[in-house]
Amino acid sequence: MPWTRDQMAARAARELRDGFYVNLGIGIPTLVANYIPEGMKVVLQSENGMLGMGPFPFEGDEDPDLINAGKQTITELPISSYFSSSDSFAMIRGGHIDLSILGGMEVSEAGDLANWMVPGKMVKGMGGAMDLVAGVKRVVVVMEHNSKDGAAKFKPHCELPLTGANVVDMIITDLAVFARDDRRSGFRLLELAPDATQDDLKARTSASYLV
Repeated sequence: MPWTRDQMAARAARELRDGFYVNLGIGIPTLVANYIPEGMKVVLQSENGMLGMGPFPFEGDEDPDLINAGKQTITELPISSYFSSSDSFAMIRGGHIDLSILGGMEVSEAGDLANWMVPGKMVKGMGGAMDLVAGVKRVVVVMEHNSKDGAAKFKPHCELPLTGANVVDMIITDLAVFARDDRRSGFRLLELAPDATQDDLKARTSASYLV
């Protein structure tokens, strides 16, 4: 049985460490904030200029002035601070963010990531994705294993425009978890979702990986 979006987010949360500064991308990665282990201190950073994001607000408690980079309403904490977008990107480009958990459209077996546009479709721009994969110490991608038409998203080469080359350290899908020890090696299979089989995974994956 494939993992749900929440189960994928919970698995990604296992990559957090006490004291980490973390950037969460749009989509499934935003759910990771709900699964930070109790007692662990993790500071969430948003590239639109906020450090120390709180959880999503309850209905009726939303403040339209408090949003993350994906324009979702959020809450603040006693430790929250606000600053300019240029200062925010200086944190990212300066290597001060420990981990970024991002969504993905495609990941190649070489660790390339495509997650910002589909040619021919309207896009607002790159956003912070290119800076995040270039400046953050570790990048985890959380995505569905296959696209709506059944095509593999973990594949030999990305066909969509790249966000970054050789930047992904771990892939978490609804079927499996893949990781590599460093950016010179290939991905290896770490975990399978419940009831998923090696044969099923192989049939739905076009990239090469180690078992």
